[in-house]
Amino acid sequence: MNQPAETKPQQGAVSLAQSSPTMGTFRERDGALEWSGRQETVRIEPWGPDAVRVRARLGGPVVEGLPGALLDEAPATEASVKIEDGRGLLTVGALTVEVTAEGLLRFTRTDDGSELLTEERAHFWWPGPRLYTPVGNGYHRLEQRFSAYEGEKLFGLGQHQHGMLDQKGAVLDLVQRNAEVSIPVLTSSRGYTLLWNSPAIGRVELAGNGTRWVADSARQIDYWITAGHPADAQRRYSAVTGRTPMLPEWAAGFWQCKLRYRTQDELLGVAREYKRRGLPLDVIVCDFFHWTHLGEWKFDPAEWPDPAAMVRELDELGVKLVVSVWPSVSPLSENHDLMEQRGYFIGTQYGPMAHADWPDKEVASTVQVAFYDATNPEAREFMWSKVRDNYLTPYGIQSFWLDACEPEIKPGFQENLRYWAGPGLEVGNLYPRENARAFYEGMVAAGESEVVTLNRSAWAGSQRYGAALWSGDIGTDFATLRRQIAAGLNTALSGIPWWNTDIGGFHGGDPNDPAYQEVMVRWFQFGALSPLMRLHGFRDPGMPLGPAMTGGPNEVWSYGEKAAAIMEKYLRLRERLKPYVLDVMRAAHEEGLPVMRPLFLEFPEDQAAWSVDDAYLFGPDLLVAPVLTAGATARTAYLPAGARWTDAWTGETYEGGAAVTVDAPLDRIPLFLRDGARLPVAE
Repeated sequence: MNQPAETKPQQGAVSLAQSSPTMGTFRERDGALEWSGRQETVRIEPWGPDAVRVRARLGGPVVEGLPGALLDEAPATEASVKIEDGRGLLTVGALTVEVTAEGLLRFTRTDDGSELLTEERAHFWWPGPRLYTPVGNGYHRLEQRFSAYEGEKLFGLGQHQHGMLDQKGAVLDLVQRNAEVSIPVLTSSRGYTLLWNSPAIGRVELAGNGTRWVADSARQIDYWITAGHPADAQRRYSAVTGRTPMLPEWAAGFWQCKLRYRTQDELLGVAREYKRRGLPLDVIVCDFFHWTHLGEWKFDPAEWPDPAAMVRELDELGVKLVVSVWPSVSPLSENHDLMEQRGYFIGTQYGPMAHADWPDKEVASTVQVAFYDATNPEAREFMWSKVRDNYLTPYGIQSFWLDACEPEIKPGFQENLRYWAGPGLEVGNLYPRENARAFYEGMVAAGESEVVTLNRSAWAGSQRYGAALWSGDIGTDFATLRRQIAAGLNTALSGIPWWNTDIGGFHGGDPNDPAYQEVMVRWFQFGALSPLMRLHGFRDPGMPLGPAMTGGPNEVWSYGEKAAAIMEKYLRLRERLKPYVLDVMRAAHEEGLPVMRPLFLEFPEDQAAWSVDDAYLFGPDLLVAPVLTAGATARTAYLPAGARWTDAWTGETYEGGAAVTVDAPLDRIPLFLRDGARLPVAE
């Protein structure tokens, strides 16, 4: 019979209890609970209030220092470890972890012992809840199984284009692709949030008969879990992965962009026209192919002859310039040979050190480009030094658009890649975060305090490096617009508060087509009530991919007088709401709360709120119900129980806990104010 042992965390303290020769062994070590058996070690340790980190490895103790999302130091927290009756218990605030003698983990609420989540065996004989299939050299295909629960809803997991807010039943690849952003953090309606703390390529299966996380090739299982309502979980999660900086005031306004302004005169002409018309404009974006060669990271003087004068004039107009910077390097670049010699490119296991084909200037066809290795500190420093010397120092350009940062390799075989941080299959999802890190650390080192980068991909922790995410190269119809609601809300629950879409979508759209003009107006309304507001797209008539390419017009006045008048109305609404936007951004910075919030984040006790996937809260006080179908002139929206709601346009009030139908003519997006909140919606 075991002798019970209860300990408080003490540095170096170790206690031991073992049930029988057929059971595993328990230890308390430095405040953590360890179980070992059958050559496996499982370590459960406090990792912030109401949270633990679990690591499991076959063949020895857990490995420290592997790439992951968690900050190096866990927030200090009280915890207790108890070993008795053939089991181990670790309690951290609201969360208790029970470990059976066979090494099965069960997570419960401390106050009432109710189950939040438990591991589940695949079979009564073999395998258990954790499976290690060797792939060679100490690496394994890892599987972690948990039980499924009837009625459970699952949210987060980054940004996807499947259109589902609740992702129960989905199978999602853990890999970065254009418009598909893998951030492996999951929030459950049962009251827990779990981070799969591994950048390995794999998948997560949210099936009716169980949840399974898979890493195709890695060294150990590693995840973090916290108990509590979604808002509290967001606070806990952001505390251990890093919180976003405070958004600068200029970034809270309107961003103008298109594929693409080809010359300095063309870009300045657009900025001047906005000011001539008296329209708000805070940012204008200089897109790709403005460079001499890909990977030289500097303006082509033939098209951009005087960037200093351009930036000066934009400053006088009150407009920030954002410049596109790609992580790929053409063999024609002056930097290519040196970077290859120094090992600054992502390596390959087989074949040449080239990762995609891409057009470049001075050649009639594509060339084979390489991506710099953002996981290599020296490569990050080198790339940033070029950006600093060619944009920041001479011209004062302080914000950058980090396109193709998945990285956009073709074909997408991470198995063939070798990063400084490890093999492609083990660390491949890390790349976009480390690319954003290069700019954040470079800007800070240069004495800059405001860091905003616009990224096409992200991973857990990207937010701490000032990374804004946009939803990638998407379609231009109402169905695509509808999918962006779920994409934005799941991104918000994945720790990324700065998010936006290409207003109007990316691939196509005829500015002269009345049907597309309606899509644009409705999307523009949604964009005005998104965390960031940015107009972008590759409008018809387009051109083939290449250095000379551009698309059709994409300014507010490009869509006819009727559409332009409505879009102007929402530009001015965004300006009026900017103080509120910045207040909400401060909550993201200080507390880790998202800007775009699913209704259940503020109203977790209202069960109906957990199923609303076509509306959201913008901050705590403004409910947004975008119009998502063609020809609609009315909109039905659910108003959560526990608050009184006021139609921001008409002043009519409603008790929460019911759906209401309101007028939604083309110039109106339904907006509701919570509990008497006073926001300047109506002019």
